[in-house]
Amino acid sequence: MDVTLQLTSYPGLDERITILRVGDEVDVVLVQTERFNILVDTLATPALCRQALDLLAEKMGRRPLLVINSHMDWDHFWGNAAFDHSVPIIAHAAAVNRLRDPAAQQLLAEKKQELRFQAVELVAPNITFDGETMALHGGDLTLELIHTPGHTPDHIAVWVPEIRTCLAVDTVEHPIPEVWSSDPADLCALITSLKRIRDLQADYVVLAHGQRADTAVADANLRYFAWLRDRIAGLGEIDIDVVDLAGLGGVRLQDLVAVPEDMPAETRAFYERCHRSNLAAVLAAHKAGIEFILDDSHG
Repeated sequence: MDVTLQLTSYPGLDERITILRVGDEVDVVLVQTERFNILVDTLATPALCRQALDLLAEKMGRRPLLVINSHMDWDHFWGNAAFDHSVPIIAHAAAVNRLRDPAAQQLLAEKKQELRFQAVELVAPNITFDGETMALHGGDLTLELIHTPGHTPDHIAVWVPEIRTCLAVDTVEHPIPEVWSSDPADLCALITSLKRIRDLQADYVVLAHGQRADTAVADANLRYFAWLRDRIAGLGEIDIDVVDLAGLGGVRLQDLVAVPEDMPAETRAFYERCHRSNLAAVLAAHKAGIEFILDDSHG
């Protein structure tokens, strides 16, 4: 996997927004305001995060730095150890619950079999908010942190209204996002979060995966879930393993979204797994008679 870090942007994106790209692993974002800099996510390792800070030093100048952890997935926050305790690291309160789960340490132990993760330590955010939103007032720009659960319970997106830019992180994803679990409540939460981002009517929706800032992706994600819901409903009574179901014509990933022909095999396998997770959640909702409502235009 390519772990080369580069600075990039998108045509027309405000120059105060800088994308830091680690190959096809993840994109994180620096936002420069009059009062402070904000780094949205810290990459997968402290070493990568330090490299990012070196690349960004000229842009950041002497303004203080704030860090946002969008959610506690390894590729987004394992770089936290690059900072000393004086740096504010902000997350949703649900992030702390995820870190307390033994699964967090178990994943780290498994990942440490790879050389680049051996120096990782799990460093928790030191500022949390509980509720729907939190605002950071940077003078020229406001960053509204929006709780957008569904992909994970702790997920937050960032809305910058002055430049109509949403940092959607993993809530919106190309070609598809992934729901947290097969519990229909998580599916309903993800649909609600997708609608919330869509309804911002942003000029740019910056993704952490898929290397896009396309506002149409949220609509495409909603259509995917609508089609998946309708295909499952059309099958009637279902007594089949999710893996087998995912291989049925009309329900396969490629039947529902356009999968890039040049997508690496490893990435394709990842999104096939995401599709099976989504399928399990939609199937559970169907069997329970739980409706996740989508607008007619997306059904």
